[in-house]
Amino acid sequence: MNFRPKFITFDCHGTMIFFNMADAARHHYGDILSPEQMDTFIANFSAYRLDEVLGAWKPYAEVVHNAVERTCKRHGITFDPAVASEIYDRVPTWGPHPDVPAGLARIADKIPLVALTNSMNDQIPYNIARLGAPIAHVCTAESAQAYKPQMKPFEYMFDMLGCGPADVLHVSSSFRYDLMTAHDLGIRNKVWVNRGHEPANPHYGYTEISDISGLAAVVGL
Repeated sequence: MNFRPKFITFDCHGTMIFFNMADAARHHYGDILSPEQMDTFIANFSAYRLDEVLGAWKPYAEVVHNAVERTCKRHGITFDPAVASEIYDRVPTWGPHPDVPAGLARIADKIPLVALTNSMNDQIPYNIARLGAPIAHVCTAESAQAYKPQMKPFEYMFDMLGCGPADVLHVSSSFRYDLMTAHDLGIRNKVWVNRGHEPANPHYGYTEISDISGLAAVVGL
């Protein structure tokens, strides 16, 4: 691929930000679960978070609360709402993967960068400030009143930017949250950042990079 888009649009948490829900869960439950049980707990917690964002929009604190509660029930653990609140409060403290600041800096002054994030308006500025490169536009789930992988956040972003699927290069480490929906919406130019979250899925048509340092070459910079 050597496509020069009007905008490069990014998933934020997981792709640019080190979204460390696993360690947050381990902090609270690692002492009462075996390592094998803990790994299963983390996988279930991830799956319930995805399930929680598929319906009508609700604040992300409720997404985390419900996902923790459902995971605890599945594992026979007493649910403490304060634990869910503490995990939610960690989100704005997380910074970028090590490759992100330099990788973004190579392109930020040439192509506008856009964050399309399943985040809240009051939390995301703290994450964006840690990226080390200017983000021209931030589109949140709260503003769109819907979470990815639903189509509505992408459509909100297109309306906000005044562009369409042919005008963007969408970058994500997740097929389930981003790249499948991008494919269905007709975004032909996609980059999968292989951070080990999910297996490759060539059906969806993308350029694979190992980290953000490889993005400049994709757009011919």
